[in-house]
Amino acid sequence: MYQKLEYMKIAILNKYQESTNRGAETFVRELSKRLQKNHQVDVISKVDYFKLLNSKYNLIIPTNGRFQSFATRIITWITGAKMVISGQSGVGFDDRLNLYSMPNAFVALSSYALKQSGKRNPYVKVVYIPNGVDLSRFVVKSKTNDHKQLTVLSVGAFTEQKRHELVIEAVSKLKDVNLIIAGGGGDKKLDLKILGENLLGKDRFEIIETTNDKMPEIYSRANVFTLASKTYESFGIVLVEAMASGLPVVATDDPIRREIVGDAGLFVDPTDTDAYAAAIERVLNTDWGNKPRKQAEKFDWDVIAKQYEDLFNTL
Repeated sequence: MYQKLEYMKIAILNKYQESTNRGAETFVRELSKRLQKNHQVDVISKVDYFKLLNSKYNLIIPTNGRFQSFATRIITWITGAKMVISGQSGVGFDDRLNLYSMPNAFVALSSYALKQSGKRNPYVKVVYIPNGVDLSRFVVKSKTNDHKQLTVLSVGAFTEQKRHELVIEAVSKLKDVNLIIAGGGGDKKLDLKILGENLLGKDRFEIIETTNDKMPEIYSRANVFTLASKTYESFGIVLVEAMASGLPVVATDDPIRREIVGDAGLFVDPTDTDAYAAAIERVLNTDWGNKPRKQAEKFDWDVIAKQYEDLFNTL
């Protein structure tokens, strides 16, 4: 339940909101949808800084970092608005710059990011609020007769960062296991298609370019979810979407993934494809019960949006 709090006029800036479907775009969509219950929220993809200067926002949330963060900070200094940055970029160079832009608050998506951010700029208010999942959209569904074959699912942009090729190599070492890679954006789709069909064959491999609205059905086709992204990726919303859909997880072994997945899966170095394959096989042969769904329930967007709203009111 939402309490009626101080009304705010909020702008969320994301130049990719209408053209890409990544975690940052999901964050913007899910947060804005819930904040609109109590506030005016404008999601701006075509950012006009002169117009922003004259729009009298109480709060501005830039999501693209670098120039956008520093330009927004200057505008908020002039107008008296507050600036909040959510660490969607991960604990690397971009988030270091975000912290140096001196936001009124910086939101770390994990306990690890919280600790690192506090060290990098102790003069900025840093709080921990993770990303989340819509528990009403992503639910546990029974497998249909068409989906009885054991299937591994990997979701993410077709980019080097997601390392889908490691998933293909690992699954190719398993007998009678299918692989679906679903995502959008990036320049590696053709390479992945060629590799997948060469190592798995067309009957065991499928690559799908899709959008978030179609993901619940795609999760329902799988028995296990895996994400081989490079270490210290900021979060991985697809992990909690998969767990909410009842799927156990095999994820890259780092502190952030361990915090998100908990005891709903296994952790591995995906570059060791033999160990990766063994972990996937072990997860497929284990009864995980309701552990994945229970873990996902810790990341309810309704609760998370309320935490953001509470933060905004403290500023």
